[in-house]
Amino acid sequence: MTTSVDIGNVTLTYRGGSGGVLALQGTTLNVRQGEFAAVVGPSGCGKSSLMKLVTGLVPPDSGDIVIFGDKVRGPVKIAGMAFQNPNLLPWRKVIDNVLLPLEIVQPHRQRFRSHKAQYREQANALLKTVGLDGFGERFPWELSGGMQQRVSLCRALIHEPALLLLDEPFAALDAFTREEMWELHQALRRAREFTGVLVTHDLREAVFLAQTIYVMSANPGRIAHVHPVQLTAPRTLAQMYGVEATELIRVMREQIRPGRAAA
Repeated sequence: MTTSVDIGNVTLTYRGGSGGVLALQGTTLNVRQGEFAAVVGPSGCGKSSLMKLVTGLVPPDSGDIVIFGDKVRGPVKIAGMAFQNPNLLPWRKVIDNVLLPLEIVQPHRQRFRSHKAQYREQANALLKTVGLDGFGERFPWELSGGMQQRVSLCRALIHEPALLLLDEPFAALDAFTREEMWELHQALRRAREFTGVLVTHDLREAVFLAQTIYVMSANPGRIAHVHPVQLTAPRTLAQMYGVEATELIRVMREQIRPGRAAA
């Protein structure tokens, strides 16, 4: 199967202060086309730094990042991104927040005005799939935190990206809403079949959503362990309390614990 995300022996240092901070060293990670991978690890291990490299927001000191066969040399336009904070523009209605990538990303940008009615129809259809039918004309501040995160997910998917990058997108939600978002994300992925990378501190979330989990070590960050997730799909919340999921979570917790002590 073709590799979609190929991070090869990457090192990253944040300059400044007394000599800078070595965030990543010799980090290698490969995500196959159509696969959904999760990255977990202790706080400060470089998980978010890894996402910045994949999106092209920062360049590595050494090593290569290749996305769908092209070396990353700047911001990646074929990716959709969602973060812990929905970052919705409060002065724009929900539907206009969803449409924002189409106003920026080519080839949609050059035909946005002439195809706006079609794009709005697509945005409303996407909102309907996440349970927000009829909320397009609301403002973000009229929605709950979980609803805002659903809008953020729609915005990340509206331009049908080949790659979806999620950086702790459900961390700020309550436990029940977070689990609803896991199920929603699983349904969206089955319908759209995109490649994805999730950064999370929630081991249950990683097991529920990912086909492969990468465990990072800290100081500096690198991939220390790789775990294929063998649970059948589509997955259910009940599986998270089964023997296989519980054992995998226990193993990863023990692998991460020393890094937490050092962080």
